[in-house]
Amino acid sequence: MTTLIVSLFHPYTVNFDVPKEEIDVPIRPLSRPAPIPNAKSQEISLLNKSYGQVTPPLTPSTTEQDELFLRDISCSRESVPTLNSFKATTPFESHSPGWGMGLNWNQPTSRAKSPPPVSILQHSRHRGQSTSHMRKAMQKQRAREQLSGVSRDRQFSHAGWTVERADLGNAGLSNAVKAVSNEGFLKEKLWVGTLGMPTDALEDHVKSGIAEKLEDDFETLNVFVDDKDFDGHYSHYCKTMLWPVFHYQIPDGPKSKAYEEHSWKYYVKVNQAFADSIAKNYKRGDTVWIHDYHLLLVPSMLRKLRPEAKIGFFLHISFPSSEVFRCLATRKELLEGVLGANLIGFQTDEYCHHFLQTCSRLLGVEASKHGVQLENRFVNVDTFPIGIDPQALEESREDPEVADWISIITEKYQDKKIIVARDKLDHIRGVRPKLLAYELFLKQYPQWKEKVVFIQVATSNTEQGELDAAVADVVTRINSHPSSVADVLLVFLKQDIPYHQYLALLTAADCLMVTSLREGMNLTSHEYVYCQDGKQGSSKHGPLVLSEFTGSASIFDGNKSILVNPWDRRACAAAINQALEMSDSEKKRRWHELHSAVMHYTGSSWFKTFINQLDHVYGEQSRQDGASIPRLSYDVLKQKYDNAQRRLFILDYEGTLASWGSPSSIVQSTPRRALGVLNDLLDDPRNIVYVMSGCMPEEMERLFRQVPGLGLIAENGCYVLQAFSGSDFQDSTWTSLIDEEKVNAWKEGMRNILQYYQERIEGSHIEERHCSFILDFKNAADAPGAKQKVDECADHINGLCQDQHVHALSPDGHLTVEHDRINKASAAAIIVNNLRRMQEGKGTVAGFPDFLFVAGDSREDEHVFRWANRLGNKKVVKDVITVSLGHGVLSVLQRLAAGR
Repeated sequence: MTTLIVSLFHPYTVNFDVPKEEIDVPIRPLSRPAPIPNAKSQEISLLNKSYGQVTPPLTPSTTEQDELFLRDISCSRESVPTLNSFKATTPFESHSPGWGMGLNWNQPTSRAKSPPPVSILQHSRHRGQSTSHMRKAMQKQRAREQLSGVSRDRQFSHAGWTVERADLGNAGLSNAVKAVSNEGFLKEKLWVGTLGMPTDALEDHVKSGIAEKLEDDFETLNVFVDDKDFDGHYSHYCKTMLWPVFHYQIPDGPKSKAYEEHSWKYYVKVNQAFADSIAKNYKRGDTVWIHDYHLLLVPSMLRKLRPEAKIGFFLHISFPSSEVFRCLATRKELLEGVLGANLIGFQTDEYCHHFLQTCSRLLGVEASKHGVQLENRFVNVDTFPIGIDPQALEESREDPEVADWISIITEKYQDKKIIVARDKLDHIRGVRPKLLAYELFLKQYPQWKEKVVFIQVATSNTEQGELDAAVADVVTRINSHPSSVADVLLVFLKQDIPYHQYLALLTAADCLMVTSLREGMNLTSHEYVYCQDGKQGSSKHGPLVLSEFTGSASIFDGNKSILVNPWDRRACAAAINQALEMSDSEKKRRWHELHSAVMHYTGSSWFKTFINQLDHVYGEQSRQDGASIPRLSYDVLKQKYDNAQRRLFILDYEGTLASWGSPSSIVQSTPRRALGVLNDLLDDPRNIVYVMSGCMPEEMERLFRQVPGLGLIAENGCYVLQAFSGSDFQDSTWTSLIDEEKVNAWKEGMRNILQYYQERIEGSHIEERHCSFILDFKNAADAPGAKQKVDECADHINGLCQDQHVHALSPDGHLTVEHDRINKASAAAIIVNNLRRMQEGKGTVAGFPDFLFVAGDSREDEHVFRWANRLGNKKVVKDVITVSLGHGVLSVLQRLAAGR
């Protein structure tokens, strides 16, 4: 079967055989920021055949230090690997140019109008300026076409083209796919994504040719999207709304609000285009793995088109807390979209927890540590840290240019400690706070001024005048320091550098500094650790200064790296000093722990772990699918019943033996028919019968006093009365599975919380039990408002009382607050263990049940169903039958229509 790897950008693009000067250059409506001193404003292409032939031309360097990284030591060497090479060609943390910029390839420009028109932004003061600019841009475009003598469309319709490695895309994902393909784990794959370039200028026959070539030769299914739709989706909704919010930066300006309202429809359209393309090519048994925040709606869209599909989703960036995520106007649509998957993966436990809490709070669904319980299915949620491909990185390090550049860098800075960093130049990566910390370090530790150099690579695909100017001020101050007339303290490169230079920089460095304010993982730190093994160059085991807000901090915690709060400038400055003064033995110890983590959390292991987990949960969910659970067969049941030597029955009370209602409404009496059935079962000495309920022990004694020998499970597993304890329960002794002293301690505070919400929900009331509470709101005057308040209450309790192992659930019109480690399965396990001990004490196991029958009707019975099924799967009990009368129960083997 085929694994469909779905990402907004697949690894390939197209280069057209059209002279560069004939292609329209994108016109930016924003004014250019002031130039940064000692920085380049262009980007070096990593994919040209020679780094000496860069397109577009680089601005002449202004310092000797800058010029060092623009040199190319061997223009004759081949720099571009083959398309099918397994060798890493770019950093695992890719910093790609923006969509539609076409810096490295001959490609059409976008026809989309960006940003949204003035009528959408509704800024009267900018209306005239924007309209004038757009009119001038169109005039320039028409003039260029007239001068060339041929329209843009005709250029690309008749030009030759070749498939090339794309600049855009997720490098970590691509390298992981290469690794597992090379290992033979991934035998059949199909990339699904876009070309990363505007396509409106291409005629249908060109698009068909490209699509056919990609599918036949590159295992890639291309999704064609209109320029307008893609620009609204990617440049506006993804980058202006989702990206900041997922990184804890809430856009609150009128322009951002306009983007959100204007671009949501484009986000939906692009996601639907992906879902439609996948559905057309999906075959039963295929695996669909969807990646990242650009495609959050695709899982549910695909689920509607292909209900049986095996769908995984992985979020490569961070996921914010519910308080931040709830600021999105389309929050519910986004959550419901991703919940169409069978398995949802995150980089860290923190992101996983935030997602589960957000689902619980905003959707009112039941969320456990393993996933989200929807009305008719369960969605698993787990943590899968991504990593690098050490083998591919090792092959890249063997490039002779890497060794040459290591020598150049170490010779240039032979008497200095080298601190390096590589980040996107945006607010989230924390470049400016990092440089401010370095500036403070130089002031607080002046002994290092002539012994250290900081090399910052800052890539950028957008123009941010305010940020650029702010960074420029810091760069100027640092390099204008009186003691740095002869020596440059900071080399700031506003550009990316060739891959061999990048690897050489990581190898020659004495310290890497990462101060992202939020980041999904940060694979640059992984590459740095791997390059610090000492096999090349004189530097080895360099310390890692790492922001605690990166995903990598979750696996580089403890004493492995130097974790810092990037908002604390003094702590960051002290961390730099700590790294530079660290002893060789301490550096070696830390590096070995870091290296062990890097080799454990590789891209290959990430890919295989996720796919294996997806296969497992899909199998479990398929078995629990309500549509696939068969009805209970009377003939099969009778045959197993008759053949059994010893039988154990565990039957739910509310909704199974008696009609469902609130506990106070059903404890008055038990239906005569139910009492008759129980007595008939107990007339056979081979039968052991237990009834489980949410009622209190004294209530259950009153309900079943006419059924001597019956075993009871009260308060959903908190209390157990052994079967055959007495004829009328008068002398019976209940076994408590809880610590009543601890329960009473949390109940006091819980009572106040529930009273607060009960007073605000008209028509609700609280029922208190020995070890739980019930807030009944079935008769609330405002049902929707009551549900919203109850969901808020449940979320508050679950967040507040997690350490006390107390949780809140809100099924079927009531909120139950109880212990989360004691349930009906806990009591059932005690019963079976007691039966085993009793039989073993007699020297035989002949009386141990070989037939187990469990019946229930609600999700409160899920635990005991799963427990019983495990006994059957492990052959502890020969015949196990789990039956549900409800439609929301997923862990049963068979169903029984109500009333049968």
